[in-house]
Amino acid sequence: MLITAYCVPSNAQTSSGSEKSATPKTADSSPAKPGSVESRVEQYLRNLYAWGPAFGVKVGPAKPSSITDLLEVPVTVSMGGQSDTAVVYVSKTGNFLLRGELTDMSVDPFADTRSKLHVGKSPSMGPEDAKITLIEFADFECPSCRQLDLVLRELLPRHPEVRLVFKHYPLTDIHPWAMTAAIASQCAFEQTPAAFWKMHDSIFDAQEVISPSNVWDKLLDLATQQGLNLETYRACIINPETASEIKTTMEEGHALSITATPTTFVNARRVVGPDKSLMEQYIAFHLR
Repeated sequence: MLITAYCVPSNAQTSSGSEKSATPKTADSSPAKPGSVESRVEQYLRNLYAWGPAFGVKVGPAKPSSITDLLEVPVTVSMGGQSDTAVVYVSKTGNFLLRGELTDMSVDPFADTRSKLHVGKSPSMGPEDAKITLIEFADFECPSCRQLDLVLRELLPRHPEVRLVFKHYPLTDIHPWAMTAAIASQCAFEQTPAAFWKMHDSIFDAQEVISPSNVWDKLLDLATQQGLNLETYRACIINPETASEIKTTMEEGHALSITATPTTFVNARRVVGPDKSLMEQYIAFHLR
């Protein structure tokens, strides 16, 4: 069993988002051609990891890699409705296999991630010209996001030069009131940016007492406490454009292959979970 310090959708590791099944599910592929590179890789990996008949293993097709003498070979393993995919590198002779990540040191390793990160109109605090920007994708119902919030409440006052940007990423398949909370906080933001951050903290502080049955009443109470215009607030909540704004940030997260919350990018460096020490390490690195 994998125990994670972050919130993960129940279908994050399943094939095609299907529900888990008690019946082993084989990989959707025809057997590799005997004697081929793909066949040799499958036989080797099955022996190495003890993948018996209950495991579906799809290998290939092999294709040239950026290194002349190596082939890039995708491997997908499935079992019990769950699947995982990785890439291995194999010599053209089929005698050597390399497990790991092949990196081109001539390019910026964070360029692709940086190109997909946009502050846009998302709620933020801190200087707009900050040397360090934290872009956080979070879910108000996620306990680990609450832990990260506590970390940031202690960390950010010590670093006023850092900018924090909040991106809604509700995991709706496991958190039934997360989308509602995202919409409510966004409606607070529509009134004033300061109201968003007050609502943000209040929702996290009330996380343990909010439930699917009382979420609307609790959020209305919080909005009242923050002095929001309730007529405007209610109109915003039922406005389809508000939910559409949330879905836009969710699509940004999908483009970044985010599968767990919280996921934070410190100047494009990914931090998954409420990892205070790693976040401080990245901040210190960029302040040097």
